Amino acid sequence: MNKNCLLCGVGGQGVVLASKLIAYAAMEKGMFVRTSETIGMAQRGGSVVSHVRVGEEIHSPMIPKGSADVLLAFEPAEAVRNLSYLKRGKEGGIVIVNQKALQPVTASLDGKGYDSGEMLHFLKKQVERLYVIDGENICRKAGSAKTLNIALLGAAVAGNALEIGMEEMEREIRRRVKPQYQEMNLKALELGAEAVCTE
Repeated sequence: MNKNCLLCGVGGQGVVLASKLIAYAAMEKGMFVRTSETIGMAQRGGSVVSHVRVGEEIHSPMIPKGSADVLLAFEPAEAVRNLSYLKRGKEGGIVIVNQKALQPVTASLDGKGYDSGEMLHFLKKQVERLYVIDGENICRKAGSAKTLNIALLGAAVAGNALEIGMEEMEREIRRRVKPQYQEMNLKALELGAEAVCTE
């Protein structure tokens, strides 16, 4: 069974690391994986999109529009911007989004902000399977703002959005994350999973 996961956010949020952890965990299970990133102005706070395709027969690393099983959004506006990739209909995809707005540089150049509440309201009307995660609170409990990516992975695993279990993701964190950051990331993974399970 193929799974298409699109991750989107803003440079510096750890989108690429999260996509690599999904890919490594899937490969450990013997799955075939293709990935692709669009990072553009990422290091300057621009939009980042990462495609992860897992399964048996995958010809392209890019997810076609309308076929993402999961949209993992680190920021509400990025979720809305990439919503066209989500699978719709009876077997529609799942969206997991961090509730706090973090504007990319391109959106803030004109000096105007945007209301994340409006974006979330739009998503609630458009998406049947939507989980809104309080990433800021989870990161505070985990001990670092840099654990948002792992918290969202925890939510995705707990929401059965990926073909990966908690133990498999924990193992990849222990393998791929520096020892001094492992415990806070494992805590974020657990808290992200709890956020979905308690909804």
